[in-house]
Amino acid sequence: MDDLLNLLSAEKLNDLIAPVTEVFSEQPWIQGIAIFLATFMTASLLTWIIFKVLHKITNKTKTYLDDKLLKIARAPIYYSLVITGFSTAIKVMPLSDKLTQMLIYGFKTIGVLVWTIALIRFSKIVLKQLAWLSKKGRFIQPQTLPLFDNLVRVVIIGLAIYITFHIWGIDMTAWLASAGIVGIAVGFAAKDTLANLFSGVFILADTPYKIGDYVVLDEGRRGKVTHIGIRSTRFLTRDDVEITVPNSIVGSSKIINQTGGPHTKFRLRVKIGLAYGSDIDEAREILVDIAKGTEEVCKSPEPRIRFRTFGESSLDHELLCWVNDPELRGRVTDRLNITIYNRFREEGIEIPYAKRDVYIKEMPDMN
Repeated sequence: MDDLLNLLSAEKLNDLIAPVTEVFSEQPWIQGIAIFLATFMTASLLTWIIFKVLHKITNKTKTYLDDKLLKIARAPIYYSLVITGFSTAIKVMPLSDKLTQMLIYGFKTIGVLVWTIALIRFSKIVLKQLAWLSKKGRFIQPQTLPLFDNLVRVVIIGLAIYITFHIWGIDMTAWLASAGIVGIAVGFAAKDTLANLFSGVFILADTPYKIGDYVVLDEGRRGKVTHIGIRSTRFLTRDDVEITVPNSIVGSSKIINQTGGPHTKFRLRVKIGLAYGSDIDEAREILVDIAKGTEEVCKSPEPRIRFRTFGESSLDHELLCWVNDPELRGRVTDRLNITIYNRFREEGIEIPYAKRDVYIKEMPDMN
């Protein structure tokens, strides 16, 4: 590997094309053109040898990541060798110092551009790999991948601009000071947007809910998550009304995820009052049979009855059963209530209701 690195150095490349420069030492224009041609051939040969060796090494690994990265690295390494030779050729040509300097700076700028594109592609592949291998709770997730991809891209482009300015001898102090002032102004002006942005990152990384989950907001609204963005989260209510909530509000609120937990099953609580004097055992058996006979009710866990309290005019019970999805809550509750009412009426089991007796102390005088 050390031999390969030595072949990539500028001094080694100059040593390889030195015989060409000596042949045409008295004819600088021909010498420069010869160096151009020799650079192409030398760079192509070196690149072919280097990557031939590296391909043999990467073929022995089980992952395809190194093959993709090696493919990306081929172009910038080749162009770096070519640009090094071009700079040498320009120096030997009888050009003015200013033009020579401008051309060399131009070649270096092209090299920065080539490496910038390669680093952006390199970072994209690495981030995808990290997102694919990441566990729940880490920042780099498939959902947050676009954000981190853009952030890394901004950093690479900013570094490339700084290097380019340095190559051309442009003082960056004033530019950095201006950028700092602009950044502070933008930060104050867009503080709400930045709060939503960071909250969105934490929501996507922490995943308290995902698309398709049924959640209940602090204010009592219940809806299905349809979109989780960087700025806001969208919920679709049972009335088919879409609610858009900024992530900063969602991040600081208590959210009940009805689809969370080890499974998506949701427990229904159907309250039933039995009249005092009713046969409780018979009523409980009927309620369990109704629940087991309802198609959408889960067989496991089994439906069960709970005697909650002695009410003012009824024996208060609850029928507890499960459905496979919170979306079925309203539909199954409606079906259970209708079936319970009809069965109790058939079996003569009374469902009490509030009654009021009015006593008239005396009749008013009609005269």
